[in-house]
Amino acid sequence: MTKKLISFLMVLGFVGLMGTGAYAAEEPAKKAKQTPQKLYLTPKEAYSMIQKDPKHILFVDVRTPAELLFVGHAVGLDKNIPFKYIDYSKIITTKKGKKKFASWKNPNLVQQFDEALKTKGLTKEDPVIVICRSGDRSGMTATKLYKAGYKKAYTIVTGFEGDMSKTKPHRRSVNGWKNDGLPWTYKFQPELFIPKPTPPAGK
Repeated sequence: MTKKLISFLMVLGFVGLMGTGAYAAEEPAKKAKQTPQKLYLTPKEAYSMIQKDPKHILFVDVRTPAELLFVGHAVGLDKNIPFKYIDYSKIITTKKGKKKFASWKNPNLVQQFDEALKTKGLTKEDPVIVICRSGDRSGMTATKLYKAGYKKAYTIVTGFEGDMSKTKPHRRSVNGWKNDGLPWTYKFQPELFIPKPTPPAGK
């Protein structure tokens, strides 16, 4: 292979990276975190994208409002659009015999993203970055958005709190927005939240 050809291929590769913004987190092994578009971001990559062009990116947290209030949330969020809601007044038993609070998926998820885009003056062609606790709900949300025609639905693969530690059980201390030292806050920002819908019958 000649030096000229090697140089050309190197330039071509550089241009390719520039075209994608050089943001390319590895595909997560967990299926729930995977998306059809394979647009994955680390928290630091997401933060860099948002800092460079905040007016043309929609940044949404899909955790429950309670998680944002009591665990904290990223600075710079545009909206909290929950992937699901939890009814803390009702305890149910799962098919496996475990007890948990009743919950239901947000039936207006995509519609609320559409409204958030419109409010910011954006379209489905613009980048949307989704974050949750550790990447599951954001991955499933990005998949729903893709099926609804969103062209650039990114998921932050390790979320806000990150994955569980293998050496420190029940602790999320290995990755994620918080553990990466990125700006976050407990501050209550009422403009982030949307009214909670009435739960479906039987929920």
